[in-house]
Amino acid sequence: MDDSMATRHGAADYERDVCGWANEQAALLRGGQFARADIENIAEEIESLGRSEKSELVNRLSVLLAHLLKWQFQPGFRSTSWELGIKEQRRRIAIHMRGNPSPKSSLLEITDDAYSVALLQAQRQTKLKSTTFPPRCPYDFAQVINEEFWPK
Repeated sequence: MDDSMATRHGAADYERDVCGWANEQAALLRGGQFARADIENIAEEIESLGRSEKSELVNRLSVLLAHLLKWQFQPGFRSTSWELGIKEQRRRIAIHMRGNPSPKSSLLEITDDAYSVALLQAQRQTKLKSTTFPPRCPYDFAQVINEEFWPK
């Protein structure tokens, strides 16, 4: 793409000032000026947003799963702090899912990804051997987010 195209589509601004570029692109789209919009970078940003939302869910879920593993495998260390940590993550996941319901179709994959991270977190935080914990997530997603579920 030559410099005149980069300027026309705002690609130079995209590299230098993504916030300014985003505002400019939004104004172009709202004004129906689609031919002037930087379609390639808009598409990239939309895809990036989807990846970011999935990553946020995996991160929240991994923290929650690590807490649940500690709750189950170290019952003598249960505390109000652990209980509140579990409740907080459940609430944050519920809020996230309300605003982003589409990951429901890939919850098994997301839970598997989160559990692989949660295992490492739980091992590091408890100092228990890796063989203490199940190799696959022992809870389904519905249990994990259910406020009444507390693993024994």
